Amino acid sequence: MRPTVAAALGVEVSVLQSGMGGVAGTELACAVSEAGAAGCVGGYKLLDDALSTVLARVTAGTDRPVGVNLIPEVVGPDDLDRQVAQVLAETPPRVYLSFFGLPDDAVLDRVVAAGRRLVVQIGTVEDGVHAARWGAVVVAQGIEAGGHLLGTSHRDELVAALRALLPGTCLVAAGGVGSPAEAARALAAGADGVLLGTAFVVAHESRAHGHFKTAVTAAGAADTVITDVYEIGWPGRRHRVLATPVTERPGQAGKFIGRTVVEGKPYLVPRFSAAVPTDATSGRIEEMAMYCGNSCGALSEERSAADVVAGFASVLPDAQAIEHVKGMNSHGR
Repeated sequence: MRPTVAAALGVEVSVLQSGMGGVAGTELACAVSEAGAAGCVGGYKLLDDALSTVLARVTAGTDRPVGVNLIPEVVGPDDLDRQVAQVLAETPPRVYLSFFGLPDDAVLDRVVAAGRRLVVQIGTVEDGVHAARWGAVVVAQGIEAGGHLLGTSHRDELVAALRALLPGTCLVAAGGVGSPAEAARALAAGADGVLLGTAFVVAHESRAHGHFKTAVTAAGAADTVITDVYEIGWPGRRHRVLATPVTERPGQAGKFIGRTVVEGKPYLVPRFSAAVPTDATSGRIEEMAMYCGNSCGALSEERSAADVVAGFASVLPDAQAIEHVKGMNSHGR
């Protein structure tokens, strides 16, 4: 019998939180983990002291399993190797590594050899089969997802195709999951749990800018578009965002439209930047990249991370596995 997500990651509820760069800070990751699900902090391009600061905060903020999300195609192989080395050296074994996109085999070997739990988000059947060879929890991302898109398949089609080829692999569905009913549909397609991104963008603990949160809760799926205009910092990858004046008029000049701060360092934000507007961002927020999945139609208000997790717990597998994990945790996490 294949493991549930809860058993595979040592948590109580088979919900993974997307490690969204900028939005998924340590407050959100720790709140999700404290609620019994798998929280995840966005590592994005952080290195050296900046990454060490984040790792120290997330490990101090919860004694439960929590993840660090890294993006191979954004940082390149050398910096990814440095990021992985830092995570392995500076965090306890309960911290799992999550990759958005398939890293090189040597990276997967290194994580597995270190005894860490491994999560890999993919957008194609080929990449999912490859990641499964390392015993990864495979996150199947459909085009319903907000943010950068790793493939061209719909969520349930990709899940079903992977389940047929990988009967013993722990599969997670990502994309368009904003309600328990939608999670149940993903489970029926063959998933063992769900990854939530947009639902956590509007969590109290999210670092998304207030305008971003309000825009998500006011939107429906028809208000999102798939585009490639927000390419500065992350070129060559389509992304689903809320429609903005920039997506409607992509021929505008690429001038600076705002400022932001990342781990204490100030940055200018150009039009077409891939950076999301956070609570440390000022300027023309309405023109910035507000990543948003089709799930936004099910999200009408800002909620705590714990309430988000609790809303999905009843439909996710499975009570016996959850009780087993609770028993394990009671003997020391």
